[in-house]
Amino acid sequence: MGTTVNLGASGQPTTGYLAVPPSGSGPGVVVIQEWWGLVPHIVDVCDRLAAAGFVALAPDLYHGTTTTEPDEAGKLMMAMNLPAAVGEISLAVDYLIAAAEATGDGVGVMGFCMGGGLALMAACERPDAIRACVPFYGVIPWPHAEPDWSRMEASLLGHFAANDTMFPPEKVRELRDRLVAEGRDVEFIIHPDTEHAFFNDTRPEVYHAEVARQSWDATVAFLHRQLNGPNA
Repeated sequence: MGTTVNLGASGQPTTGYLAVPPSGSGPGVVVIQEWWGLVPHIVDVCDRLAAAGFVALAPDLYHGTTTTEPDEAGKLMMAMNLPAAVGEISLAVDYLIAAAEATGDGVGVMGFCMGGGLALMAACERPDAIRACVPFYGVIPWPHAEPDWSRMEASLLGHFAANDTMFPPEKVRELRDRLVAEGRDVEFIIHPDTEHAFFNDTRPEVYHAEVARQSWDATVAFLHRQLNGPNA
């Protein structure tokens, strides 16, 4: 359904996977990878968003590298240049703003695990363009990378797992309370009886089909509402 596009980065070239809806146009959404890289699951999320009426773009933050090994994924995440990664996400935002296919009021960002934290960082970095932010089971995994939450203008819908040791519910509630105190429009849902990565249907050991469906339906409705207006 999709195609590889050049996001126009200088230095290290950055590409992304772009999926366009059957109608040919729709609101733009940047999809941010887990620590595994731009793997088939993230490509599938883009395709599903396109089928739901969005122009979806996933920047390849590892520049062609993927893995299925947790130790290697952890090393790739820790070796990633955070400012450069946020800059590449910003390039994806700019691509969608300029794309004739992308319509609506600004763009959305959604991310998974590591990508959830990056989505939050990007929303703080690009308050001019990002109107909606959806982190799935991810907050900020880098202690030294706390963004300036006061800059965020996006509305937030977050999906988190009750049985998550990487991003436990107390950390989620702590961030929610901080964002509410900053005056942000935020709804964070901690789904009972779920594990980290419950949305990832390529990982049967943690995938929760019913919660994945519910969270997807809520996310699609949220993104349409925020990017198309209250009558969407």
